Amino acid sequence: MTNRIPETIRALELRSYEYDNLGEALSPVEKPCPRPGKGEVLVRITAAPVNPSDLMFLRGLYGVRRPLPTVPGFEGGGTVVAAGGGLWARALLGRRVSCGVTGSGDGTWSEYTVVPVTNCFPLGKHTSNFQGAMMLVNPMTAWALVDLARCGGHRAIVQTAAVSALGGMIRRLAGQFDLPVINVVRRAAQVEQLRAQGATYVLNSSAPEFDQQLREVCHRLGATLALDAVAGEMPDRLLSVMPRGARVTVYGALSGKPSPIDPGALIFRQQQVDGFWLTDWIKQQSLLEQLRAGSMVQRLLRSELKTTVRAALPLEDALRGIDLYTENMSAGKVLLVPGLRTR
Repeated sequence: MTNRIPETIRALELRSYEYDNLGEALSPVEKPCPRPGKGEVLVRITAAPVNPSDLMFLRGLYGVRRPLPTVPGFEGGGTVVAAGGGLWARALLGRRVSCGVTGSGDGTWSEYTVVPVTNCFPLGKHTSNFQGAMMLVNPMTAWALVDLARCGGHRAIVQTAAVSALGGMIRRLAGQFDLPVINVVRRAAQVEQLRAQGATYVLNSSAPEFDQQLREVCHRLGATLALDAVAGEMPDRLLSVMPRGARVTVYGALSGKPSPIDPGALIFRQQQVDGFWLTDWIKQQSLLEQLRAGSMVQRLLRSELKTTVRAALPLEDALRGIDLYTENMSAGKVLLVPGLRTR
């Protein structure tokens, strides 16, 4: 352990999963500073974003549902100020890191948080604090999903929710590897938006001719992998028009609905549906593979994987930040910055 660790810290605490009453469910508190155990580090948080996964967590709808009260926030960035034991934990002391929290402990919407050392990625000197704080949920997921497509030998891919920040990262990163992307959006205005950004294939799932158009372009390009962030009816809809042997990987559930699948797709067309969760993907990588991925992602944070910041707010303004983010998620991320103070 290092010295100069505060006895108490400021944090945001969630006391109930009643999102409609978030003003009372989520509030700033002072609480004892946590201490890291073996294989853990204490991170002084510089910034932490608001992500769709955080919004689902606040509703009690995410795959991880912690006992209450708890501190939300699945990712952030900061400096390692204490190590609980272990060679790698001690090696990170004093280093800036990007970090992720998924288990039963508190999250990153806090001045300090304890993180498993395996969930920490050292930041290089050219990586800004803000971009480092947002490195995992979107950039690392984009890298992992495009790597999944490349290693699987897929000639082209389909992605839903293509107008999202993550969708833009997947599209730009795939372009670096000459991997065609068929972008699926929900509105005509989004079609024009992505075409203005240089996207070649953009389809509107609300249009009456969508299924036929998607079938034609999937078969023409040989698209055998779909990356789906919507769930609900979308996975089955995708499989119904994709080639034999195609696969849909679901990594989000924006629709909030279950996904019925036609068994004929699985039995007679040998198609597949599976899921992707970044936490499990990271666990499956060796330390060297994690460091390599972290290094590659950081090289791209100023280009293909850069995240737009819409606002940086103190912890006490979290409710305003959540409203700002939910009103237009495509406009950029909202960051909670413990070092800021409400005026």
